Amino acid sequence: MRSTALLQGALAFAALAIAHEHHEQAIHQEPFVGWTQEDLDAKWGTDWGFSGISTFAHLPHVRCLQHPEEEYDIAILGAPFDTAVTYRPGARFGPRAIRAASARQTSFRGYNPRASINPYREWAKIIDCGDIPITPMDNALALRQMSEAFTNLAHSTAPASNRDSSVSYRHIPKLLTLGGDHSIALPTLRALNKIYGSVAVVHFDAHLDTWHPAKYPSAWLDPDDPLQQSFFTHGTMFWLAHNESLIMKSNSVHAGLRTRLSGIEDNEDDDTQGWIRFSADDIDDIGFAAMARQIVEHVGTETPVYLSIDIDVIDPGMAPGTGTPEPGGWTTRELIRVLRGIEGLNVVGADVVEVSPSYDGVGEVTALAAAQVGFEILSSMVKRGMGESGGAKGHGGTARDEL
Repeated sequence: MRSTALLQGALAFAALAIAHEHHEQAIHQEPFVGWTQEDLDAKWGTDWGFSGISTFAHLPHVRCLQHPEEEYDIAILGAPFDTAVTYRPGARFGPRAIRAASARQTSFRGYNPRASINPYREWAKIIDCGDIPITPMDNALALRQMSEAFTNLAHSTAPASNRDSSVSYRHIPKLLTLGGDHSIALPTLRALNKIYGSVAVVHFDAHLDTWHPAKYPSAWLDPDDPLQQSFFTHGTMFWLAHNESLIMKSNSVHAGLRTRLSGIEDNEDDDTQGWIRFSADDIDDIGFAAMARQIVEHVGTETPVYLSIDIDVIDPGMAPGTGTPEPGGWTTRELIRVLRGIEGLNVVGADVVEVSPSYDGVGEVTALAAAQVGFEILSSMVKRGMGESGGAKGHGGTARDEL
């Protein structure tokens, strides 16, 4: 019995010794070949369209409002706010939906044939700055939050290594904002005003959004008090911006209009604010190339431009996920063709707004359209920053567009 116990003990000790030896070998094992950071990035640093954390086009994510030292050339920023709408809410979920719909955009397959560039692999550092945490319970506070956030980001710094003394466009960072309802344009224009002064607005929308706030009938409004909170809506923000002298009076444009009006005086008020208008039908009468050319000629190629795109400029048959749908709109392709035709504009900021995914179908067609519009805007921004080498044209289009 004793000899058996001794044998078992010896075997157990041997097993422990072998296990310890293997453990020591594991600790001192040399790392696998290819464990440099470059190799790790090559192996694990990319995503398929269906993998990864949901940022726009799989871009790096930095919470820029918490890290003001972060440098970038172009940033994507979400503004999930929708409590200034006049019809259907839901655009607070727009930034999330647009990012998800952008998943098939990747840097390794991001070449834009019309622009002859991959915006994600050119000179610009492009990042996703996340969202502004905007309150849904107090519009006065929400407007203050957005104004402060956009102003802080407007004073960000572009990377010195990406600047080019011959291309002034590269010296100040640009924002592409994902809405949110269209009222977010007011705090954005306030921020841009601190950098550029008044800017031209090129506005694609079914609606004017220059309404006097008192046009919404209510016995509760004081038409002589321009500061009351209820005056801030997604249909009045350009009226407010005009009164704050944020918009150039003679260089701004609406395109894609087709909404019902309270009367012809709505257009007359719009005239007084200095806008010119292209209706949705004009694209059939004059064509996209002529429309784009007229927009560029009216605005000018050196004028600082805020490009504001309400997704309801597209017909609800192709973009149903929006808050104020208006039948009779453009196709997604027509909007993109006009955007391609105005690539020569000096766009200093842009937005894509009014995507309300709860009204979208399972195919997320509205969010997909918005993500593609965002890609086209980024392509034009990057191309503008390439100067003459990028082929930015003063006429705002390609030779094919002019045929």
